[in-house]
Amino acid sequence: MALALVLDLPHRTVRPARTPEPDDAELLERAGDGDGEAFELLYQRYSRSVFGLALRRLGDRERAEEAVQETFAAVWRSAHTFDRARGTGGSWLFAVARNAVADRGRRRHEPLAEPADEPSPDAGPAERAESSWLAWRVHRALAELPEHERPLVELAYWGGMSQSEIADFLGIPLGTVKTRTRSALARLADALEGELP
Repeated sequence: MALALVLDLPHRTVRPARTPEPDDAELLERAGDGDGEAFELLYQRYSRSVFGLALRRLGDRERAEEAVQETFAAVWRSAHTFDRARGTGGSWLFAVARNAVADRGRRRHEPLAEPADEPSPDAGPAERAESSWLAWRVHRALAELPEHERPLVELAYWGGMSQSEIADFLGIPLGTVKTRTRSALARLADALEGELP
């Protein structure tokens, strides 16, 4: 009788404890040492955001896909240069992505025939200098944000992520994301007061 009772008990499956996911900095360090699995995890985490950034900046799906490939090729080649003391893994990866997108944006498809002479739509030296100064000031102001606010702005504006996506990605409450983002934008506005048109 006791044996029958033991056999009728439901079976419980023992699940192994989940190991925590490695953070971006650890994945970059491992990728820098040639760890292909770490690189694959980085690709899975960031390829969609990098594609969104590239598509918005370039306006062309094919060129955006090429920028994503260039980004991750550069990450693979230079992951060993990542230094966690200088910033987060995500911000380092997005800096690489911004460079790849900018490079892709500068490459123009060659026209088949020479167009008629027209004034250049490109900015002149004065406009380029003003734009460069402004970009430097914005990046400088961003670098001065507290460590807990800077990644939120980078993920939102360069990564193209919504506040809900950022909350899920960073594992923090949505309200915290909203509060920190509001605070970061106020700090940026104060730092850049009078410099933006």
